[in-house]
Amino acid sequence: MRAVDTNVLLRLLLRDDAAQLQAAEAFAAGGGWIPLLVLAETAWVLQARGWDRRVIAAAVEMLLRHEALAVEDPERVGRALAQFRLHAGVEFADCLILESARAAGHLPLGTFDRRLGRLPGATRLG
Repeated sequence: MRAVDTNVLLRLLLRDDAAQLQAAEAFAAGGGWIPLLVLAETAWVLQARGWDRRVIAAAVEMLLRHEALAVEDPERVGRALAQFRLHAGVEFADCLILESARAAGHLPLGTFDRRLGRLPGATRLG
């Protein structure tokens, strides 16, 4: 299976450039693998473009259920998505970082982020 980069995944989600959308759809038609970093970058870009948290969560959920696209470590992404939905103000990428630390057995996650520091498994520094 071929991997997709952030800009390819964004074209598939945003559908904002007809030529690039066509190329992205053709590339991913046979299936595509989405690395965790691509998913985190994608969520960040969507947030920066003003997408609501609920819409970002729905997009991640759709990617987890997609027939042709496979997300790296879907169980970890599902746990990060659950945290993202529960904790307003915490970014999806931060939830994914926390769940990656948890999966690797490296808790607590030290952070200066006030909101992330409130999540189970994270410790706010300072």
